[in-house]
Amino acid sequence: MPAVFTHEFNTPVYKGKVSFNTGLFINGQFVDGSDGTTIDVVNPTNGAVVTSVSEGTPRDVDLAVDAAEKAFETTWGLNCPGSKRGLLLNKLAAIVEEHTEELAALEALDNGKAFNMARTGDLALSIECIRYYAGWADKITGRVLETGEDKFNYTRHEPIGVVGQIIPWNFPLLMFVWKIAPALATGNTIVIKPSEFTPLTAIRMCHLVQEAGFPAGVLNVVTGYGNTVGHAISSHMRIHKVAFTGSTLVGRKVMEAAAKSNLKNITLELGGKSPNIIFNDADLEQAVNWAAFGIYFNHGQCCCAGSRIFVQEEIYDEFLKRFTEKSRSIKIGDPFASDTSQGPQVSQIQYDRIMGYIESGKNQGAKVHVGGERHGSEGYFIQPTIFLDSSPDMRIVQEEIFGPVSVVIKFKDEEDVVRQANDTMYGLAAAVFTRDVSRAITTAHKLKAGTLWVNCYNQLNSNVPFGGFKQSGIGRELGEYALSNYTEVKAVHVNLGKKR
Repeated sequence: MPAVFTHEFNTPVYKGKVSFNTGLFINGQFVDGSDGTTIDVVNPTNGAVVTSVSEGTPRDVDLAVDAAEKAFETTWGLNCPGSKRGLLLNKLAAIVEEHTEELAALEALDNGKAFNMARTGDLALSIECIRYYAGWADKITGRVLETGEDKFNYTRHEPIGVVGQIIPWNFPLLMFVWKIAPALATGNTIVIKPSEFTPLTAIRMCHLVQEAGFPAGVLNVVTGYGNTVGHAISSHMRIHKVAFTGSTLVGRKVMEAAAKSNLKNITLELGGKSPNIIFNDADLEQAVNWAAFGIYFNHGQCCCAGSRIFVQEEIYDEFLKRFTEKSRSIKIGDPFASDTSQGPQVSQIQYDRIMGYIESGKNQGAKVHVGGERHGSEGYFIQPTIFLDSSPDMRIVQEEIFGPVSVVIKFKDEEDVVRQANDTMYGLAAAVFTRDVSRAITTAHKLKAGTLWVNCYNQLNSNVPFGGFKQSGIGRELGEYALSNYTEVKAVHVNLGKKR
């Protein structure tokens, strides 16, 4: 029998008790992994083990696929009308809303993000996303195509079937919802792997999915490692679509496995090195505030983080002065403190990776203007860090750091900054700050990125697509665009009397 995780929260921002099964969720039941092994879940504020969850194996992925196939052929897919799928998704959204504070507390516990940020950000967006796709569930339609009076042609948008999904640790619940909501709305069944670092909200969501009344086998969660469970999903011959969010390096491996197995459909939302461009006519106070939000949000562990901050030379000194003050004012500490803005990085591995980039910046000749050191004596806390005097070939300018580390770069004019901004293998997001609407739109159109913000940063909505150019991914999450990730288009030709 899988273990039960019980924890009493007694914090300034949340008081409550959680108790739930931590097994794999296959065919509507919580079960141990086939090998009977477990994975420790660590609290990043102090490195202590919080609990252990069942470790899945490729054999467990097979069992999950069996359950998903059976559900697709009997109780879900085309056997369950869109109106009913929408009702179940809306019910799930209502249940998640009832458990908002509990889920936010779990996010803070194993991810380290500030509870208040999880509650007002991650949970609010997750609930919105489920409701958005609930509305789409009975609106998945094809088209009638005019070809002549002797033939009737139409298209159907049918669910793919069993889909595999692999999600990261930076937004555990939100990424879980971004994946499952459009897949369920379009009638697919799911085998999903959460990150081994942050599995708690995914497991807890299984209980809520049960409560909402989804049939057994529609959603299956297999916790495990990327090189075992993740690879098994990516290469499985009976999974016909895989959606992955994570690093570009791992995204290549997912794509390779998908191609070498059954050439499965893929959606990849990958890394970024996003430019944030601040022109000399920008509202400086707002530009500083948004720039700080752009890089320090979620402790810099954000694929679209504005880590390359380009500032026009006329305002560079004043911007740097204000941005320095803002960075030093960021409150680092316990995720359950009411005034915490930045908690720890998610793991020792991620902490070491970020500190390695900081050392690389120093060794390659960049100047640490602010931060660059550990914060405190325990846990995985890193000071907000600003680098100056960088060059385009430095690793801190070219590579995704995924931490609270920015590079502030001076530029001369629009041509100069567009050239520098596009000098990257990534193309996930970018931002432009200016009071000149024409300049904003012109610059936005020249930047090679999937999301452009003007006079803001990190603003996402469930009905607006999100995804990248170049090596930042393939396909789009969110909005109507995401529905195409989970449907196959079938063209039907009906002869109305044509003779041969």
